[in-house]
Amino acid sequence: MERQDAQHLAGDAAAGGLRLTVAEGVATVVIDHPAKRNAMTAAMWRRLPALLDDAAADPAVRALVLTGAGTTFCAGADISSLRGAAPGTADLDAQTLAVRAEEALAAFPKPTLAAVRGYCVGGGCQLAAACDLRFAEEGASFGITPAKLGIVYPADTTRRLVALVGPATAKYLLFSGELIDTERALRTGLVDEVLPAGQLDKRVAEFTRVLASRSQLTQAAAKEYADGRTGREQHWAEQARGSGDTAEGVAAFLERRPPRFTWTV
Repeated sequence: MERQDAQHLAGDAAAGGLRLTVAEGVATVVIDHPAKRNAMTAAMWRRLPALLDDAAADPAVRALVLTGAGTTFCAGADISSLRGAAPGTADLDAQTLAVRAEEALAAFPKPTLAAVRGYCVGGGCQLAAACDLRFAEEGASFGITPAKLGIVYPADTTRRLVALVGPATAKYLLFSGELIDTERALRTGLVDEVLPAGQLDKRVAEFTRVLASRSQLTQAAAKEYADGRTGREQHWAEQARGSGDTAEGVAAFLERRPPRFTWTV
């Protein structure tokens, strides 16, 4: 069963918006601003954290996909929103909104996956990097472009990029603002899988069904550890003892049936 969030920011072709749907345990957030290649407006940056909160609070949601409408993931921030402001203020405000949205996405308590077609540039690449995983269709292009605008990329965002692709590739992207293709993105770790044209949606649906079937306990603890959070070993040991997931997983394996995990975030 699929439902659509009644609170989504629909907007129009000029204003852009975000759409949230939930189906079979997977929330999908669609960046929808076709007039600007799905560039994020200030309103869209502001809306994303609240939309993610809605999805995180929904007990039916076990994973989240972020994607773009049509043939483009996201061309970054809508640069037209920077015009007309005092020097040095518009970029700061837009950057603050983008970082808040990025951090909300990185903090989402369940697995997240960016499904990328076409351009994934600037703030779009920032959002994709904040997801746990990235699947891309052949022909997608990735780039981080603050050097073209004279903008200082945020410190935490830079560190997240370095952790993902390593310092050499991060410097290449940040210093040059050049775009890279899916082959290089896969080789450097910026994406996890590259799919032939027409196969991305099928693969994402298939993989997120796998994610939704697995133990949320395992996923939540692994996400914290992988993201570098420390001092939580006792917490997760207590959660494991009281969850019943381990006993259910072992029983399901021995009985040759799908497990029915019950622990939730």
